Amino acid sequence: MSIINTQAPRWFGTAYHNGDFVEVTSGDYEGHWYVVFFYPADFTFVCPTELEDLAEHYDELQKLDVNVFSVSTDKHFTHKAWHESSERIGKIRFPMVGDPTTEISEAFGVLREGEGASDRATFLIDPDGVIQFVEMTSEGVGRNASELVRKIKAAQYVRNHPGEVCPAKWEEGEDTLTPSFDLSGKL
Repeated sequence: MSIINTQAPRWFGTAYHNGDFVEVTSGDYEGHWYVVFFYPADFTFVCPTELEDLAEHYDELQKLDVNVFSVSTDKHFTHKAWHESSERIGKIRFPMVGDPTTEISEAFGVLREGEGASDRATFLIDPDGVIQFVEMTSEGVGRNASELVRKIKAAQYVRNHPGEVCPAKWEEGEDTLTPSFDLSGKL
């Protein structure tokens, strides 16, 4: 069963954010776009490269009115220790949510059964709380924040321009398509 175009799960947790522990909840971000970025664990191999990449795109995401939350089943204390000890992770300015109870990971369907860790998964949620994009990869395959930004721009464009769609590899400013009977079979 597809979860695209369904309401995102409601969630809450404690995060390490800008030197403090803060309580965060999905309800705090209603009316805004947000990304929930799950990863397997702190102090690992691929995860810091992905989180650094995401941190390096954070200003651009903020300009797009997109909030970002990274989530792993580690505790928020572990996120703090990692943030303070890793140059890559030290770049992060978005909340790093701890999910030691695995409730958030379970709600989004990304908990690895019997492992207590999340799969690599990215969810884009629109201002109405509806899931617009999901990406999941295997343990050894890192994600690309540039591609995430491109897809967010496409999702925002489609939301703001009903009746238009973005073709493959669409970049901001390029032509879009208007689906119609006359267009069918001509591309």
